[in-house]
Amino acid sequence: MKNICFQMTRKAWLVAFMVICSVFPALAQTITVKGTVIDKEGEPLIGASVLVKGETLGAATDFDGQFTIQAPTNGIIVVSYVGYDTQEIPVDGRTEINITMTENSVLLGEVVAIGYGVVKKSDATGSVAVIKPDDIEAGIAVSTQDLLVGASPGVTVTTNGGNPNGGATIRIRGGSSLSANNNPLVVIDGVPMSDQSMANGANAMTLVNPQDIESLTVLKDASATAIYGSRASNGVIIIQTKKGSSGAPKFNFAANFHVNTARKTLDLMSGTELTKFFEERDIVPNSAMGTANTDWQKEVLRTSFSHDYNLSVSGTVGQTLPYRISGSFTDSEGIIKTSSMKRTTVGINLSPKFFNGMLSVNANLNGTYIKNREADTGAIGAASAFNPSLPVYTDYPTAGDTGRTIFNGFTNILSGSGGA
Repeated sequence: MKNICFQMTRKAWLVAFMVICSVFPALAQTITVKGTVIDKEGEPLIGASVLVKGETLGAATDFDGQFTIQAPTNGIIVVSYVGYDTQEIPVDGRTEINITMTENSVLLGEVVAIGYGVVKKSDATGSVAVIKPDDIEAGIAVSTQDLLVGASPGVTVTTNGGNPNGGATIRIRGGSSLSANNNPLVVIDGVPMSDQSMANGANAMTLVNPQDIESLTVLKDASATAIYGSRASNGVIIIQTKKGSSGAPKFNFAANFHVNTARKTLDLMSGTELTKFFEERDIVPNSAMGTANTDWQKEVLRTSFSHDYNLSVSGTVGQTLPYRISGSFTDSEGIIKTSSMKRTTVGINLSPKFFNGMLSVNANLNGTYIKNREADTGAIGAASAFNPSLPVYTDYPTAGDTGRTIFNGFTNILSGSGGA
């Protein structure tokens, strides 16, 4: 009996030992993994998805980009975030894993900024167009409104006769009223701008330097009124300016030179041809006929030369205060003589975060000084009707001297009036 009991006891211990050996490895395979998910600039990604591959275990990062998850020692953690490449990281028994996400330009193209935040393009129910100045050579644009020319279907931009400081006529899917204002609402960094606050009828887009723009978002349909009210009945143009970047100061300088000329002018009679026309038809011209051959279109139009310079610096002060400071100078001449614009802009942007990223503050200070001289665009029409046989200059005798003065007709033509 003693031998039988001993044998049974030994078998019981053997069975218990095997059970313990099978349980402990299973318990040791699951560990607690902590870590932080950041982007390439060191900023935490809030709400990133952290999952264990092949299982339903998962977590989301907090305001500091941190997460805690239970994972097998030989498992794989899958991290995903909108606009970034999905990463798979082996655990390999580690209890702390820090992950740096890489931006995906294709996925970022699927994200649009609307009036109340940022959403996926597939989730935006309205008609939205996003324009990136970096993708369309913004350096050739003197004014922000030039960035919209041919950039989006349904958006028509009609320039103001080549006037360098004139506000273009912008229509989104045509006009909605015969008598009321059909201009779209312009929102700059969340601040709606009014046309009434602009001088000379120019729109608010002429105040912003194209080099300072991060993106242009055009809301085309009536759903925009749910965000901005009745002012958005003609569409909305949302302008987001560039912000500061983390790291050491980064300098950016750009200089552009522009040459503008009239592509085509009307083929009109010269003074000799006009005189011959009268002679062939026995028409007696009035006393204002002369012997010159003046092309009045060339006298009111010109090949203009313009230039602009942009300097910006961005960085972070003490790793907590991103900043961007920019300045620009534009000297633009119109193709109509006497028209010109000189614009100086200064911008300061501060975007600090407090309480471990729970509070974000965005402060913008922008100043614009414009000195312009407008020309009457009616001079172009008057030039096509003015007498080509009259000279630009003529001699008028005075008491004791002959002075060379500008012809009266040329003064009239520059003011928009003329005659035969």
